[in-house]
Amino acid sequence: MAKNYFDRYVWLIDTVNRYGHISKKEIDEMWYRSSLNEKRDKELPERTFHNHRAAILDTFGIEIKYDRSLGYYIANSDDVESDGIRRWLLDSLSMNNLLNESRDMRDRILFEKIPSSQRWLSVIVDAMRDRKTVELTYQSFSRDEPHTFEAHPWCVKLFRQRWYMLAKSEGYDEPRIYSLDERMINVVPLKNKLRVPTKFDAEDFFSNYFGIIVGNDCKPSKVELKVVADQVKYFESLPLHRSQKPVDSTPEYTIFQYHLVPTFDFKQEILSRGPKVQVLTPEWFRDEVAGDVKEMAKLYE
Repeated sequence: MAKNYFDRYVWLIDTVNRYGHISKKEIDEMWYRSSLNEKRDKELPERTFHNHRAAILDTFGIEIKYDRSLGYYIANSDDVESDGIRRWLLDSLSMNNLLNESRDMRDRILFEKIPSSQRWLSVIVDAMRDRKTVELTYQSFSRDEPHTFEAHPWCVKLFRQRWYMLAKSEGYDEPRIYSLDERMINVVPLKNKLRVPTKFDAEDFFSNYFGIIVGNDCKPSKVELKVVADQVKYFESLPLHRSQKPVDSTPEYTIFQYHLVPTFDFKQEILSRGPKVQVLTPEWFRDEVAGDVKEMAKLYE
């Protein structure tokens, strides 16, 4: 029964969010067609509907209000949009609802296999909340054998459909990145107190980087990319970095400017675009990318 109610909350959030503004009559019409409506009720009972609204606010922090002229809507949508966790949650709930409503089409909805495991995510998040350390058994790709050590988890980050943990571990002066995939063999919560710098801000920590690789001893600098015309809209619809801005444009290309540290992750992203993207500045980074391109070309000679 609890799961059924949770699924109903997900359904109601997604329905209101999808339509922006929706009347109770329209909600009832959607409910009648929903696979969650096993009894085929013609409407979602008024009392049940308002109980669901209250539970959604209490559980997800999402407030569904009513406007006499417009209908029901998500009142704090701006707050949800600016909150990374709640925005990700809302997107995930919407996808979950779509799949529930499309069970008869599973053979026509294809997913990418994600190697990142969420098996350890809840353990790590619980440790951060309880301000406790964890014992981590990790098999790095650069090591022949796994090693076990105590780690202080500072934050977790999702990148390219993989979860990563930023943690301070013994033997290292700076925090390091650990992937929650097959490399993470075991995580055991400890009772030792978690130590995180008082002024640590996870979003600020990664703000000057693309991806999850940080700390290559370079300071943020101006980076300019020349993007051919048929790729410009892709860059505009999904910016590589929050600092992205166009600084010059012609019918043939657009130059985008960034303020970041050009790490390995950023270089790999550029190389994946092939001849559609060219590094203009800084010169050292342009030379580095050009060197990789020349090495790649040799493989096909």
